[in-house]
Amino acid sequence: MDLTLIVVLVIALALFFDFTNGFHDTANAMATPIATGALRPKTAVTLAAILNLVGAFLSTEVAKTISGGIIREGDGGVLITPELVFAGLIGAVVWNMITWLMGLPSSSSHALFGGLIGAAIVGAGLGAIDFPVVVSKVILPALLAPLTAGLVAYAATKLAYAITRRYDGKPDGRDGFRYAQIFSSSLVALAHGTNDAQKTMGVITLTLVAANLQAPGSDVQWWVIVTCAVAIALGTYMGGWRIIKTLGTGLTDVKPAQGFAAETATAATILASSHVGFALSTTQVASGSVIGSGLGRRGSKVRWRTAGRIGVGWLLTLPAAGAVGALAALVAHLGVGGVIIDAVVGVIVIIGIFMWSRRSEVSHHNVVSEVADSGRAVKIKRNPKPKRKAKK
Repeated sequence: MDLTLIVVLVIALALFFDFTNGFHDTANAMATPIATGALRPKTAVTLAAILNLVGAFLSTEVAKTISGGIIREGDGGVLITPELVFAGLIGAVVWNMITWLMGLPSSSSHALFGGLIGAAIVGAGLGAIDFPVVVSKVILPALLAPLTAGLVAYAATKLAYAITRRYDGKPDGRDGFRYAQIFSSSLVALAHGTNDAQKTMGVITLTLVAANLQAPGSDVQWWVIVTCAVAIALGTYMGGWRIIKTLGTGLTDVKPAQGFAAETATAATILASSHVGFALSTTQVASGSVIGSGLGRRGSKVRWRTAGRIGVGWLLTLPAAGAVGALAALVAHLGVGGVIIDAVVGVIVIIGIFMWSRRSEVSHHNVVSEVADSGRAVKIKRNPKPKRKAKK
């Protein structure tokens, strides 16, 4: 197959992955403000899309981690062909679609890493992977970031409830936090753009390097930044309603003060990690924050069965996406026919998952929680006044 054609195919698939990343991870920023009624569903995803677009232009440190860190390429490394990158993307996209169908907030980032690692091992052996970088900038952040965000959210929730009070007779005694949530959720969306859009930038840059169209170690090209920013913004605007429902109402009943605390903890963790080039999972950070905020509010219950399902999804993401990427790489080794088979099978699987999802559709019409829909985050019952005895 002509090298230019395979590079075009890889770039197209990478941008589609970026699109799926957008609607898969919309929940990270907007699940809690939608759950509390701080923002209407369509308004929330529109705001998130705009801020994802802006955030994608703020940094390229994570893109450099992927394009010149996880996979060894260039002098002293191995040749990672565009066909292998294509196979890795197949693994990432298929896993993203499966977890979206199940409503699981799994990691798009780890799906991408797993797919690339699986394909690279099949095509070039274990030497293709820079394992110290994988451990230091992928695995360790995956373990520490959700825990850190959860602890910060727990402390922030405790603080929010300690310094405020509930006013009886109002629909929501801490309604002011709803307005604060607009700011905090916007910050999460901006942070998401600075981290997740760069992962696709890194994949495209890796492909250009592998095809000798860009020098190893060079910066991300401007057109790559623009196209990746637009793709993730469009995906975000579509709204990953299934995952929004899981994060917004499945883990715990989120009140405005909790939502503000969770979003602030998520944004702080993501922005700090993006600054140092950690390609962490924004989904894991957001989930950890929601759980931490649930534990921080007295009387709140965390649904640990749902949390367990999410945890299992996290554990399976790297190996599952890696297995699909490895299988796609084996097929791609057949030559032109193998790449075509990968593409056709991938399209069939994606369309099949989408059609299956229509059987139990979740949209902005039915994603809103009872709390947000009723307009009450705290329902206060007033004690009836005792009746006076009639005078004789």
